[in-house]
Amino acid sequence: MSKAHTTTLRDLHKPGDPLVLPNVWDVASAAIVAEAGYPALATASASISAMLGHSDHEGAPVDEMLDMATRIVRSVDIPVTVDAEAGYGLPPQELVRWLTGMGAAGFNYEETDHTTGRLVDVDTQAARIAALRDASEDLVINARVDLFLTGSTTVEEVAERGRRYLEAGADCVFPILAPSEEVIADLVKAIPGPVNVTFLPGMNLARLASLGVARISFGPMTYLTALDALKSMATRIKSGADPYAA
Repeated sequence: MSKAHTTTLRDLHKPGDPLVLPNVWDVASAAIVAEAGYPALATASASISAMLGHSDHEGAPVDEMLDMATRIVRSVDIPVTVDAEAGYGLPPQELVRWLTGMGAAGFNYEETDHTTGRLVDVDTQAARIAALRDASEDLVINARVDLFLTGSTTVEEVAERGRRYLEAGADCVFPILAPSEEVIADLVKAIPGPVNVTFLPGMNLARLASLGVARISFGPMTYLTALDALKSMATRIKSGADPYAA
């Protein structure tokens, strides 16, 4: 792990001037995004697990997931934050050892227990984040709040979890799939720290920046868009059309 990379990644979380992260899944996609001029990269666990032939939500073997993350981190000269899902059941010290050993600058840590499909209670999750913080003073911790995945919830319920995780040592809060710019505006006001959001169809980067968002992710959409391009080309080849047509 490079201290300079962790510092750079942390400093890039600027409310109003967000860190934009088109998520990557392998060395080739990492090279493309890095060469496009982005100052940092983020992996997407859903994309990596699908590429490896496994289901999302910790369906892939941990060594395969972390091996690909290692390859990505070591292929570029900019900070990489790794989607570590819910930690793969690893003790905090072991997860941090993996991440620091590969050279990651930060990581996502989510609050869904994938063995049960339920959310971890907020006290337990805050304690886990505190343990991860104690295990590494440098790694940038992006604490995911999964309440919007469960259906009905309120901004206050999401914000309360976000506040607890910041108090426990998280650097950023990620209310994944916050459904609208209006909800995001309320979350930014209610959470006293950097907020990461998912860029959904119909959203606008400049508008999200004006709301005070500090980080914007695209999740598996970059991977799925790449697959759509391949599907289109394969269909043209099969039909005898120009495979290189736009």
